[in-house]
Amino acid sequence: MSEVDTNAVKNYLLDLQDRICDAIAAEDGGAFREDAWDRPGGGGGRTRVLEEGALIEKGGVNFSHVHGEGLPPSATANRPELAGRSFQAMGVSLVIHPRNPYVPTSHANVRLFVAEKPGAEPVWWFGGGYDLTPYYGFHEDVVHWHRTARDACAPFGEDVYPRFKKWCDDYFYLKHRNEARGVGGLFFDDFNEGGFDSAFSLMRSVGDSYLDAYLPIVQKRKETDYGERERNFQLYRRGRYVEFNLVYDRGTLFGLQSGGRTESILMSLPSLVRWQYDWQPEPGSAEEKLYTDFLPHRDWV
Repeated sequence: MSEVDTNAVKNYLLDLQDRICDAIAAEDGGAFREDAWDRPGGGGGRTRVLEEGALIEKGGVNFSHVHGEGLPPSATANRPELAGRSFQAMGVSLVIHPRNPYVPTSHANVRLFVAEKPGAEPVWWFGGGYDLTPYYGFHEDVVHWHRTARDACAPFGEDVYPRFKKWCDDYFYLKHRNEARGVGGLFFDDFNEGGFDSAFSLMRSVGDSYLDAYLPIVQKRKETDYGERERNFQLYRRGRYVEFNLVYDRGTLFGLQSGGRTESILMSLPSLVRWQYDWQPEPGSAEEKLYTDFLPHRDWV
């Protein structure tokens, strides 16, 4: 096994945060506000948020590197052998909520987790991925998103994209609604295949491909005219995003249970959202098409 090089991962993550923020800010014309923070139990992070921009209603790109002596329940629920180990976790996590309903929301994160105890080999893994949440679906946009994801995985084996794509479909699923959060992409966790160097290369390939996947869609849709109907549907669908993040998301649960900075953990939530009782789309409408043509799991490439 290759030696775990946490410094190399941290340097990569800080640079990735810079590159993504620079590209998103250039597209919006605004600037990210930055907060550096310390975690009482050990470590800290660098949160950047852009709000009320011309393009981005709310976008957050967060770097964190936290460490501590005891793992929270969310980290040991599926790995009880890790109980009692010290840990460090580092990653970049981002969510972009555009103002225009024709520009989809996107989420991405890449991370490294290491658990250690004296006299034993460290247990480590990478995780991450990205997923797309459109409000009004365009077939060519979703195909582009998934082809970019497939190409990022291709150097690591033909099975990687289909495996990570299914993992994403299964993970970003609202069981209580019996529907997908969006149109998927990539998701992986507990990944250490091929040793540290190979697994780190895969994580970098995923992280580096996010802007290639997302920016062309933003540029294509950001000038599309919209009205109150489209805006109301966007705010309604954002409710699904909130439900998933607060009920199911492992990163949110880990952050809150490990004593992370609450403002940074919840930066993924949109500024505005609405819920309506038992709302149903009009038959044959563009809103219904999201449910019938885009949210059901399918092969996009």
